[in-house]
Formats: sequence, structure tokens, C-alpha cells
Amino acid sequence: MSESLDFLVRRDDFSQTRWVESPVHADQPLAPGEALLRVARFALTSNNVTYAVVGDAVGYWNFFPAPEGWGRIPVWGYADVVASRVAELPVGERVFGYLPISNFLKVRPERVTAVGFSDASEHRQTLPPTYQQYQRTGGPSDDEALYALFRPLFGTGFLIDDWLVEQSLFGARQVLFAAASSKTALAAAFSMTRRKPRDYEVIGVTSPRNRAFCERTGYYDRVVEYGQVTTLAAATPTVLVDMACDLGVLRSVHGHFGAALKHSCMVGMTHQTGSFTPPAGLPGPAPQLFFAPSVIEARRAAWGPAEFAKRIGEAQATFFASTKPWLELREQRGSRGIESAYRSLLEGRADPHEGLLLSF
Repeated sequence: MSESLDFLVRRDDFSQTRWVESPVHADQPLAPGEALLRVARFALTSNNVTYAVVGDAVGYWNFFPAPEGWGRIPVWGYADVVASRVAELPVGERVFGYLPISNFLKVRPERVTAVGFSDASEHRQTLPPTYQQYQRTGGPSDDEALYALFRPLFGTGFLIDDWLVEQSLFGARQVLFAAASSKTALAAAFSMTRRKPRDYEVIGVTSPRNRAFCERTGYYDRVVEYGQVTTLAAATPTVLVDMACDLGVLRSVHGHFGAALKHSCMVGMTHQTGSFTPPAGLPGPAPQLFFAPSVIEARRAAWGPAEFAKRIGEAQATFFASTKPWLELREQRGSRGIESAYRSLLEGRADPHEGLLLSF
């Protein structure tokens, strides 16, 4: 592999990919206030495919510039500082944050503390602050793989649970998770079912292929297949948390529950077939987008940054321990390994019990 490459996908056809020489490389001179990160290790999940699907609508393509018509899919992972003109950020530091699938990323750190920094690069200034923050890690750790795989996804799941409970579940007595095998759905369901006492049921909705897996995690009170939604009691007040964004599933749930559907929450797009602009005329409440960065900023303001980190950290540690019976971590290296992992997710071939960790 060349020393510095970027992985690109066509923004109008995600199956078209290519590797190109990156303008950011190890020998590039830095301006005062800049630092160069070498991408070390990152996770790839269906959430990253969602970033591509909604890249234009939500702005995910804007984080890492690419040639016209192409995009660089963001991932979460680790990088090492290999050059720096920032006194507070020395070479050798390891950080966790939002990265491109590239060998290198140039950043302009600001608000550098013992905890981390924010990237003040000009093209990122209008984007959500959550994605600009890089956490100093102190070096590789035993749970680095789990952190890369689940940190952003668990955070979203944790916040879905917290937000729904704050809303008293809109009066619902059951919560349906569509695309129940997705890691964000698993994290949210884990958070909801561990609450004691509770007066609601957590139901996973998934494909026949993934039903046994969802049941094995123990995070759902019960699991049904997409075609079995109409066997659920239609009069039970219900909330839908939709990770699939599949028009057929959406119509099935809304049509079956009608007025008993108290809230419809759009989170992800694992099926890659729908849109965050729901169709008109659905029975029941209009689907509403759950945008995690906005909720994160609200919770940080309400709880304070330290308390926010403490609550998520404690819950996350418990969740990490719960994944041991079902999670299999799989490492792949190099351009072929990275592209193979991407295509398995794009084409729906990835096994839900696997966690993909990639590196160059």
C-alpha cells in the first residue's frame, strides 16, 4: 500500500469505490497550530453506511473533503500524533475521535486540555461540535477495540433510553426496535431492559436470519420478525425506534398500530432503502428524527460535562461486560481488508455478532 491513501465512494452509487493518493501525507509541512494524525485503528459498522446514505441531507460528507462526486465516509477510531506544531499536543499522543478512512488526518487543535481537544479546521466550523472532539487516551488499552466499536453507538443508545424515559415513553407500554440486530439498537435495548422497576416491554423486530442472534443477547423481552408485526396487540400503546428506515416496515408498524402508536422515532438507515423524509399519509404520528449530537449537547448542558461522562462511562462498562457471550471481534488490515469489510456491510452480509476493527 502507498504511504498515504484516501478511500473514496461515489456519492450517487456507494458500490463504486477507489483508493487515491492523499494530499495529506507524513512529509507535509505543518503551519503553526496544526497537528498531523496517523490513523491507527477504527471500527466499521452499519452506522457508517448510514453516514453515507444521509451524507448530503445531514452533512456527513463535509467533514473530510473529497473530489467532486466522491465522498469520504467518517468512522470512529484511534489515531497517533506523528507531527505537531501545537505545544500542548506532543508527538506520540494517542487520541480517539472522528476520522476518515485514510492514513493521515491534519487537524487544527484548539481548547487543548488534559482530556482532549477540538478540531478548529475552517471547513468543519459549521458542523456539530460532538464530531469535532478528540479524546486523549494515554495509549492503547485492553478495551480499545470495544471502545472503537461501541463508544458512539452506545452513546446514542444510552441517550435514546434516557430521552424516552424523560418523555414517559409518550404513554406507551411497549417499545419496538426495528433493525434490532444493529449495535445501536442493542445498546438502547440493553439500557431500557436493565431499568428496574419498569412497566413497559422492549421488543426487537428483525429478519428471520437475525432473530436467534437478537434473542441470544438477552437485551429484548421478546423478538419478532418483520412479517410478524401484525401479530402484536394493535391496541397496546407503542413507540417505534426505527434503525432500519425501511418504507415497508414503517408502513407495517404505522398501519397496524395507528392511533396506538404514540411516537415514531427515526435513528438509523441500516436497510438503505428509505429516507429521513417520511412519506405523507402514514397512520399515527409523523416520524421524527432523533439526532444524537443535539441531545448530547442538551445533556451536557443540563448535567455538566463531568456528570455526562460519568453516567455514560458507568453504563458503558456494564454494557461492555454483557457483550462477552455474543460478540466476536474481527480484525482486518490493509486496503483489501478495509474494502472487504465495507462491502460486507453495504451488501448486508455482515454477521451481527461480529465487530469489525480495521487498520492500515
